[in-house]
Amino acid sequence: MSSKAKEVVPKFYQSDFYKDEEVLRTYLHPEVELSWYGTTGFRKLDIQGIADISKELASSYDSLRAEIEKIVARKVDAAIHFTYHVRTIENPDEEMPLAHFIAIWELKDGKLFKGVQISQLGEEIDENPWS
Repeated sequence: MSSKAKEVVPKFYQSDFYKDEEVLRTYLHPEVELSWYGTTGFRKLDIQGIADISKELASSYDSLRAEIEKIVARKVDAAIHFTYHVRTIENPDEEMPLAHFIAIWELKDGKLFKGVQISQLGEEIDENPWS
């Protein structure tokens, strides 16, 4: 089961979930709960809350790319460290870091079920933080 978590979690963050709500629902359990600690404070999100944020991302950015640094999985849990890079609608030729994330997810029925995510606004990153 750990290989399943190690597959599903990165596929979600690397998908076009922010452009297509059906893709979002492919990865998220209907009863998903995400506790997100970010620079703007704490948010507790269900599937609709995640869908709302995804729509905001789609309206603000031309592209969203996850650069994954590390994934660790155990049974039905996976932890991921990654950075989102974006291209704005106003300047699609320049990619910049949006935010750095660490997330831990528990899967249920092969989908993301309970998660805790911590983010910090993007800046240049250490090219190899795990060396």
